[in-house]
Amino acid sequence: MKSGFVSFVGRPNAGKSTLLNRIIGSKLAIVSDKPQTTRTRILGVKNYPGAQVVFLDTPGIHRPLHRMNVQMVDTALETLQTVDVLGLVVDAAEPTGKGDRFVLDLVKDVTAPVFLILNKIDLMKKSRLLPVMERYGREGNFAEIIPVSASTGDNLDRLEKAILDRLPEGDRLYPEDFLTDQPERIMAAEIVREKLLQFTHAEIPFSSAVVIDRFEEPIGQSTLLKLYCTIVVDRESQKPIVIGKGGEMIKKIGTAAREELERFFSTKVFLDLHVRVKSEWREDARVLSEIGLGHDK
Repeated sequence: MKSGFVSFVGRPNAGKSTLLNRIIGSKLAIVSDKPQTTRTRILGVKNYPGAQVVFLDTPGIHRPLHRMNVQMVDTALETLQTVDVLGLVVDAAEPTGKGDRFVLDLVKDVTAPVFLILNKIDLMKKSRLLPVMERYGREGNFAEIIPVSASTGDNLDRLEKAILDRLPEGDRLYPEDFLTDQPERIMAAEIVREKLLQFTHAEIPFSSAVVIDRFEEPIGQSTLLKLYCTIVVDRESQKPIVIGKGGEMIKKIGTAAREELERFFSTKVFLDLHVRVKSEWREDARVLSEIGLGHDK
């Protein structure tokens, strides 16, 4: 029996969450085209014949400007020295920048095997792939360089086999039917935030959060899950953007979120959304704790 922890780290928008969801076969991490979508460490467990792998999706490593972002980056960095295999996920379709080189330097001192996972190969010409692999091969000492497409699943079988080959021997770390350690309240808040990211633009995605005020599970014969949520924004000018003309935007967000929540929880959902302005909430320890960033550095 083999078992171990595998962490996916990298720059924002490299596709780490899509990769986790694809490998696990279940949507544990919300996904959007906005950078810094993932704010907390997300754990997903997958069982293989003779092995159990605990995958960790982490926030993108970026230059932090707020307490929230500092804790996000700290969450990612904590996994560097505590896992059995480290997967550095890179958007292979984008040119290498300063941020990529910063992350490459960070993983140089990691003692665990480091896999360079070149993601989004479906978005680039095949003729470009080999030069990219050769360039990264010169810049880092990687145990493996594996090109994949998290969105299509291309070459993930090779990645998973390589991970299993490097895992240490050990018993299961979690029960066989265990999937994630994400609390249901956090999962629900993240689903609402995903729809907020999907439908709003400009500064809203970075300066907004979703807090579950009340989570009422079905009682007795009822099959109705009741969720009361607050969308927190940074400035008064952002509130009408989230609400929309005649409440159109918040209704759109609510409808899409409720449909996804009903699929996730396999039950009928009543969703109540409100918008609250709280300036500097990204510096507020209480709000950060409510969205799952509870530890302070």
